[in-house]
Amino acid sequence: MADELKNFVSALTETHGENLKSVVLYGSSVVGGLVDDEAPKRVLVVLDHITPTDLKAANPVAEEWRMEGNPLPVYFTSEEMTDAADVFPVEFIDMSEVRHVLYGKDPFETLDIGTHNLRHQLEYELRGKLIRLRRLYMTVTHNPNRLAELMSNSLDSFAVLFRHVLAMLGSEAPFEKRECVMRLADQLKLDKKIFARIFDYSPDEETWLETEAEETFAAYLAQVERVIKVVDKE
Repeated sequence: MADELKNFVSALTETHGENLKSVVLYGSSVVGGLVDDEAPKRVLVVLDHITPTDLKAANPVAEEWRMEGNPLPVYFTSEEMTDAADVFPVEFIDMSEVRHVLYGKDPFETLDIGTHNLRHQLEYELRGKLIRLRRLYMTVTHNPNRLAELMSNSLDSFAVLFRHVLAMLGSEAPFEKRECVMRLADQLKLDKKIFARIFDYSPDEETWLETEAEETFAAYLAQVERVIKVVDKE
């Protein structure tokens, strides 16, 4: 375990004592079973009970963790892990599929993640991101480079959900975002060139032309809307 993770776990054990049940590293930083020191580290912290006092005590640890470039840890109680498994299937599936236990018991070892709400959550999340994308478009419509950046950032978010769409359709769901999006595009006969153009965006590249950015955005929206229609009919 890297020193950063050892120090983090040590600080959590000192802060929470016997109330701390598990610390789990999950997500892209542990793809392939190895910890990627360069990737942001997402961590689940499981306590026996959570009060405002517990969260206040964790503030210095969480802030230092965030200042090191990592997302704030996600806190659950052991009971909530069981009760919420059917409410957050997308998040719990992501956590369980690629994880590394840093401390305590593996909370996913015996957890039953219900998927009967998966389609509804996927449609809700996809429609929410689409509405947000349309709203943000209005703020960048006259700046093609900012529009290109908006598409790039949003595709990263959509790709996470597209993994679960693939799984829902009974297909293998790669963890790597570009591969996942392209596989779904193949399955649903979407325009792969649009996704490739957005994935290839770099803030250091030459300036996008306004016409190109607008046409790409219109086509991108159409692809996302087609995915949502498929999810809606499942």
